[in-house]
Amino acid sequence: MEQYKQEFIEFMVDCQVLKFGDFVTKSGRKTPFFVNTGFYRTGAQLRRLGGYYAEAIKNAFGLDFDVLFGPAYKGIPLSVAAAIALSEKFNTDIRYCSNRKEIKDHGDKGILLGSPINDGDRVVIIEDVTTAGTSIEETLPIIKAQGNVAPLGLVVSVDRMEMGKDSTKSALTEINEKYGLKTTAIVTMAEVVEHLYNREYNGRVVIDDQLKEAIDAYYEKYGVK
Repeated sequence: MEQYKQEFIEFMVDCQVLKFGDFVTKSGRKTPFFVNTGFYRTGAQLRRLGGYYAEAIKNAFGLDFDVLFGPAYKGIPLSVAAAIALSEKFNTDIRYCSNRKEIKDHGDKGILLGSPINDGDRVVIIEDVTTAGTSIEETLPIIKAQGNVAPLGLVVSVDRMEMGKDSTKSALTEINEKYGLKTTAIVTMAEVVEHLYNREYNGRVVIDDQLKEAIDAYYEKYGVK
């Protein structure tokens, strides 16, 4: 596993973004782990987060694209942080763009924040965690309405690697097949478990045998078949 992936997993634990215990997802599933990106709250944390996204973007899509699009609301700081990191780490000046929830009819008019999207632009979409596709359904029409635009793919922070509510395929696989978008994540939950299982971090074992059994049972029921 790449070093930046290992560091990112520990970073999530440090920021309390990745938690283990008893939780219920929006779909009603009881889960032994939860990812809450709302716990990235400081400038230093966002700076590091942008760096991890930049590594994942470079590995999956290279640096030959034009716009990093972050859907409102959570995608707005992600697109800014990652665009800054791409400039600092790889000396490439990618434009950032986000959408407004409501179209502005005065001043800086329109539905977009940041850079405009032009004909021929190659766009990478950035989000927080694996989605059920709802956000992509809303985002793609906004991007394509700007002109002859080529969305290249989607990058998220964590792939939960579980089947959709009405499918045996993962959300990222569904997005890839339905929209033809390449999808990637900074890390998968399999990589999280691999790195933390029976390993002491900051004086404690984060995933012990009991928690590993609970995670295995969850994926036996909800994991991608």
